[in-house]
Amino acid sequence: MLRINYEQDIKPLSEFRAGVSSCIQQVTKTKRPIVLTQHGRGVAVLIDVGEFETMQSRLELLDEIYKAETQIAQGEGINQEDAKQIIMKRIAKRI
Repeated sequence: MLRINYEQDIKPLSEFRAGVSSCIQQVTKTKRPIVLTQHGRGVAVLIDVGEFETMQSRLELLDEIYKAETQIAQGEGINQEDAKQIIMKRIAKRI
């Protein structure tokens, strides 16, 4: 996801309500999120669906990496040769 352009990507909620369509077009075109404010404070973020899906995938991957590192630290991992054999068996079943 691209970084927020503070001059273009922060909008009051009233401006968003008045121009929902143009805000959606901006998010889709620029791939940058829009921060919506109410009484001068951030209350919501509008982001492109593709960018959201990418962000979700990255979070899931990071969570899996964290879990794997925790398992390894607790001695629950398997060695490389055993992992290779498991993978080769799975591949052989699919062929």
